Amino acid sequence: MQVTHISTIVKPGFTDFTNAFEKLAGRITKSDVTNIVTDPEGTRRHIETLQGYQDLIIFDIQDHGSLFNLIGEKRFAKQYLIGNPLIAFSMTRHDIRAALYAPLRVLVYTDGQNRTTIEYDKPSDLFGQFGIPQITEVGLGLDQKVEKLVEKAVEDSVSVKQQ
Repeated sequence: MQVTHISTIVKPGFTDFTNAFEKLAGRITKSDVTNIVTDPEGTRRHIETLQGYQDLIIFDIQDHGSLFNLIGEKRFAKQYLIGNPLIAFSMTRHDIRAALYAPLRVLVYTDGQNRTTIEYDKPSDLFGQFGIPQITEVGLGLDQKVEKLVEKAVEDSVSVKQQ
């Protein structure tokens, strides 16, 4: 399997970009899906209300930058687990192994020159490895969704800075 790794340096600073990114994407917690067994349709409707830009939802944010405090350094790095349970199920219903890559991981960090960098593996490569057209098609759609979310977060963080 060959995976295309996307790495993009953006103009906005780390805080401006991550604030915009987090504002655009929806958020979900475990409590949002606790009724899925007793009320699957109600849970589906609730998940739909949580969807953010491009129907994407943040599941979790890991502050990897804070780990650098262990060696006395200040660094900025956040790893986002991002996706959508409904989109994930549209793949895992065809092959449960697609759950290995859902939700997706997006890393935002500053490098040694204080530039903000966004990195992730191309979803269509991750999901395309299964050779199932329905899953590959969703992966291709996720390529576009993640790309558009990053672009919109850049745009929004630049416009906020200019105000």
